[in-house]
Amino acid sequence: MRLDKYLKVSRIFKRRTVAKEVSKNARVLINGRVAKPGSEVKINDILTIHYGEKILKVRVLEVLAYTKKESAEAMYEIIENDA
Repeated sequence: MRLDKYLKVSRIFKRRTVAKEVSKNARVLINGRVAKPGSEVKINDILTIHYGEKILKVRVLEVLAYTKKESAEAMYEIIENDA
């Protein structure tokens, strides 16, 4: 699944355009490598997201094309959250 779509479906970002913009500006890493909006996200990947002064590090547990709001958090596990 595309990175920008994963970030939107998992509800890490509310809108896909925001997820695309963040990843386009080299603020998202997949397994320590800079990722583009079209980069492929797979199960067990580690995503590091830099936005503002915050850093969010998550492990991908599921890759679903669609999910309900209540079960979106089951798609990832928060490893580190420096707010």
